[in-house]
Amino acid sequence: MSKYTTGELAKLCGVTVRTVQYYDTRGILTPSDLSEGGRRLYSEDDLKQMKIICFLRELDLSIDAISQILKEEHPEKVISLLIEQQEKALSEEIADKEEKLEKLRGLKNGLKSQETFSLESIGDIAVFMESRKNLRKMHRMMILTGIPVTALQWFSIIFWIVRGIWWPFVLWALVAAVWGTLVSRYYFNHVKYICPECHEVFRPALKEAFWANHTPTARKLTCIACGHKGFCVEIWGGGKE
Repeated sequence: MSKYTTGELAKLCGVTVRTVQYYDTRGILTPSDLSEGGRRLYSEDDLKQMKIICFLRELDLSIDAISQILKEEHPEKVISLLIEQQEKALSEEIADKEEKLEKLRGLKNGLKSQETFSLESIGDIAVFMESRKNLRKMHRMMILTGIPVTALQWFSIIFWIVRGIWWPFVLWALVAAVWGTLVSRYYFNHVKYICPECHEVFRPALKEAFWANHTPTARKLTCIACGHKGFCVEIWGGGKE
């Protein structure tokens, strides 16, 4: 069986010789043997334990906490739970960083599209980025509710062509009209718009919003505060006041 000196063990674990010696004095890594000259010698099991100690130290556990864990009857169970907790914490941290990175990229792209920008315009873009998640959820909901309506449309058309029966198409038209009205009302009751001139956040009249020229993120409206008519940025507005 291999034997390792203090220096060899330190090198294999990426720590200093003084660290190995310190763990010995604290009683969490006692050498399994001594050479004839009195030098510490460590076994393969000692090497494994040293790697576990290094891992636990990376989790910011204190020497006393590590000592208590290693004295447990089944320390591997405690370590397994620690690994799961660390994995969860890191996953949450990564998700948080990715969300912040997405916001930064969105803000950066938004600023690039502006010929000139101010603190107000930066604020507008930041609000837009913050509301995108809610807007995406609403868009998905609208698509999902529209799938049965679209399926009924194709069924009624095929039924009319193949069987010559037209009433399913009339039924679809009625359902589509009701669905379109309800979805439109729900949509415009849950969005607002930012005026690019005065930065007012407003909700336009349903009729104006419905017929206005629009892009996926903006709609050509008249600001209720300054009267500017142009494309206003769409944001999540919550429920209707």
